[in-house]
Amino acid sequence: MKKVIALLLTLVLCMGAVALAENVKVGFIFLHDENSTYDLNFLNAAKEACEEMGVEYIIKTNIDEGQQCYDAAAELVDDGCNLVFADSFGHESFMIQAAKEFPEVQFCHATGTKAHTEGLSNYHNAFASIYEGRFLAGVAAGMKLNEMIAAGQFTAEEAKIGYVGAYPYAEVKSGYTSFFLGARYICPSVTMEVTFTNSWYDEALEKEGATKLINNGCKLISQHADSMGAPTACEDAGVPNVSYNGSTVAACPNTFIVSSRINWAPYMKYIIGCVANGEAIDADWVGTIESDSVQLSEINEKAAAAGTAEKIEEVKTALQDGSLKVYDTATFTVKGETLTSYLADVDDMGDFQPETEVVVDGYFHESEYRSAPYFDIDIDGIDLLGA
Repeated sequence: MKKVIALLLTLVLCMGAVALAENVKVGFIFLHDENSTYDLNFLNAAKEACEEMGVEYIIKTNIDEGQQCYDAAAELVDDGCNLVFADSFGHESFMIQAAKEFPEVQFCHATGTKAHTEGLSNYHNAFASIYEGRFLAGVAAGMKLNEMIAAGQFTAEEAKIGYVGAYPYAEVKSGYTSFFLGARYICPSVTMEVTFTNSWYDEALEKEGATKLINNGCKLISQHADSMGAPTACEDAGVPNVSYNGSTVAACPNTFIVSSRINWAPYMKYIIGCVANGEAIDADWVGTIESDSVQLSEINEKAAAAGTAEKIEEVKTALQDGSLKVYDTATFTVKGETLTSYLADVDDMGDFQPETEVVVDGYFHESEYRSAPYFDIDIDGIDLLGA
């Protein structure tokens, strides 16, 4: 009888949640479309969250980081959306403009920096501790380097990796630095070269950047850019690749090792639930490994080193229990010195003035004082090409 009562109670609660969700209509604004690995990751999460929670939604793709974003937001409000989400950093000022004009609508924005300083009750930022996912992906890279060194393909001193970055922003620097530290956690002799495309999505430039790094002697390539350019260059050259935002194994079966990504579905379910229940949304929300917001793809055993899955699980446990910190200041130097203090520009007021101490208890506290990354330090061992 107790089981029957519990089942009926669960059914009633679910029906209540669906009834509440029927009062939510979500509008999504995406910078590109499904051809971008970055936007595809958001598209999949949006559909998963809305369909699971039974809410109506509208998706607008290929919305640039300009007035078109505000126009899209206003159109979504006109179409009855009471929750609007945008996925690109450059959308932020236009989302804030819309939030001020439509105070009855909740506006949520990924990768932004201003929610905690704007003080608007209907404007919110979100990100995830993807630096931990990048670190784990770096562990997979380090395992591969060690395997190739042991096989005599190159010496430990020649263990150089490459990284194709979009822009020299904190988000990208945080990503490639955590990836590098993960690789060095396993392969202590590794160094890294980084090249920038100055575009979030440019397949030709990303392929050109990866090819340049390969020609410079990089033994493995990763990226923070949104096309298949870098993975394709790696597959063509037979160079191992760690991608981002989703597996590329179908197109790169011989070189793809693993991919890290932010799973945005938990956040989207969270904000839908908040709007449905009339609850406040966090100004800065940070997804974690525990919330299933930080994920790795399945490992491609054909390209990965033996024991990679087991090592990743071991390191993930250490990250979760706090015994390992990605930005432990004992593990890197800046101009030959250990970092003991650092002021970051957490309160993004447009003046680029750092104001927040972020090195505490021996590590850099990334994404704790706002959701978006603010690690913008150039550490030793990483060479920025053209910088």
